[in-house]
Amino acid sequence: MVQGVRIKDHWKEQRLFERRALVAGALIVVLTLTLIGRLYLLQVMRHDYYTELSQGNGIRTEPIPAARGLILDRNGQLLAGNQPAYQLELVPEEVPDLNASMQGLVKLGLIDADAVDELRRMIKSRRPFDSVPVRLRMSDEDVARFAVHRFEFPGLDIKTRQTRFYPEGELAVHALGYVGAISEPDLQHIDRAAYSGTALIGKLGVESAYEKQLHGGNGYREILVNALGRSVQRQGALMPDLHTHAPAAGDDLVLSLDMKVEAVAEKALGDHRGAVVALNPKNGDVYVLASRPGFDPSLFARGITNNEYAELTDNIDKPLLNRALRGAYPSGSTIKPVVALAGLTYHVLNPDKEEFCAGVYHLPGSTRLFREGKGGKHGHVALQDAIAKSCDVYFYGLAATLGVNRIAAFLAPFGYGALTGIDISGEKPGLLPTPEWKKLAFKRPADQVWFPGETINFGVGQGYLLVTPLQLAHVAGVIASRGLNFRPRLVIGVRDANGVVTPIAPIAGKRVEGVSDADWDRVINGMVGAAGYGTAHASFKGTAYSVAGKTGTAQVFTVAQNAKYNEKTVEERLRDHAWFIAFAPVEAPRIAVAVLVENGGFGASAAAPIAREVMDAFLLDADGKLKDPAQAP
Repeated sequence: MVQGVRIKDHWKEQRLFERRALVAGALIVVLTLTLIGRLYLLQVMRHDYYTELSQGNGIRTEPIPAARGLILDRNGQLLAGNQPAYQLELVPEEVPDLNASMQGLVKLGLIDADAVDELRRMIKSRRPFDSVPVRLRMSDEDVARFAVHRFEFPGLDIKTRQTRFYPEGELAVHALGYVGAISEPDLQHIDRAAYSGTALIGKLGVESAYEKQLHGGNGYREILVNALGRSVQRQGALMPDLHTHAPAAGDDLVLSLDMKVEAVAEKALGDHRGAVVALNPKNGDVYVLASRPGFDPSLFARGITNNEYAELTDNIDKPLLNRALRGAYPSGSTIKPVVALAGLTYHVLNPDKEEFCAGVYHLPGSTRLFREGKGGKHGHVALQDAIAKSCDVYFYGLAATLGVNRIAAFLAPFGYGALTGIDISGEKPGLLPTPEWKKLAFKRPADQVWFPGETINFGVGQGYLLVTPLQLAHVAGVIASRGLNFRPRLVIGVRDANGVVTPIAPIAGKRVEGVSDADWDRVINGMVGAAGYGTAHASFKGTAYSVAGKTGTAQVFTVAQNAKYNEKTVEERLRDHAWFIAFAPVEAPRIAVAVLVENGGFGASAAAPIAREVMDAFLLDADGKLKDPAQAP
């Protein structure tokens, strides 16, 4: 049976295609009209709105640096504060050509050509989205000059920041320290996020030692930026939800320094190189930490130039050196009270027995002679007069009897050859020599031998022994308190944002043991004699308080056996260093002082008058009368 064949209906298919094409064409027309209408709405009717909105289509988180804590002296006087300043900052990822930008800033005189390489290294070491300061504390002229050329420097902008200022200038600069621009080494040990937006960090002194407390915690705010990264102030009706987190200001520090007394000390030093340290024997509070010459810390806060820094580092007087902590010198005769205590404690000394001083000491078994200072002759002297008149011959003999090992062992608990532990960095320990030390310090076997003559020199503070002014002020405090040992400190309290001061307790060290009350009395009486009728009597006539002191003169170079030292013919920087240590009032000590005048000559004439001025400023009221202990700091 044959099946039927279906013939294709072309007309029907064509009508179906035409209907579908008509529907598709209508859909295309509708969509095209819709697109044209939407474009007309966006581009014409709402052009202004979307143009404005498009300018703020980016959100950037910008840090808000915390206000750095203030630094105050013990009486509330401001020593370091903050003030607003303009600074030029750069965001690395927004700068298309860093080298061109740097050269452009050089041409405008905004940065030094010598600083370009260092700035480039600094910028590359920071995160690409961090704002990096390239010029601190801009003047109004600098701001105006950059503003005119702002369009030439994408990624750079002027910011208003807080910068450090020091109202007292150079005063107490070595105690306070300073802040400076964050360097590459700084970035290795800080939390970069915590310092984002921060240009300065503590470099020395209190500013560095208490950086964590002073810095505070940064905040942040979200801002709208355009394609150039610039902030957009108007965002139209569709305002995004921007967040802000307020920063937490750093804590304020209350120092033990008394700036009125500090000012007196630095003025008394004048143009001399030297240091003055004054502290409280009862708790270690440092009232004065003066080192001269000094420098202006604001140079670093505003961004010191290479030329300015070179002037400081190349200066022969070394203004950057903190002589109070880092200046190491022979102690001279200031060591004699402690050597006397050693003789008494080891029972090798009869305090009432007189020794004859003919102006020269013959070392037993040697032809070498050790001469009395200034060529003097004291005749018959017992212990008290030997201290008061600073008789070298007496202490030459005592040192020979004690021996180097007993002298060194006795000096160690007083702090010789060790750090005092003051709460700022940079302190040197000085040097307490021993035969064991000499064996390690020298390579040649002949130089490793400890000679008897070196013990003789040791007994009068010459030879290898080195001390710092801070150490000697500490020693004076230990003698004043009859063996009490407190760690010197500059910060005595921390004040929070609410104005509440939290005191910092003093830290007591190990007490000097084994010295009897009678022996303390004998040595202190000798020091009272030094201020009353001995080497320092001229400086302490008519004081309203009792003083115990000791002068010291430390040789800078060795005088030949048969030569005579003549200060007038010696070059100034080869003259002896002048020392004076003291404490007062003797019956209830409130202050212990050490004064060093580099190449000043004799302690009695160069250093003792400075100590008198400092002690007067601290102990006396405006009428020249002794302050009530209850009202004294």
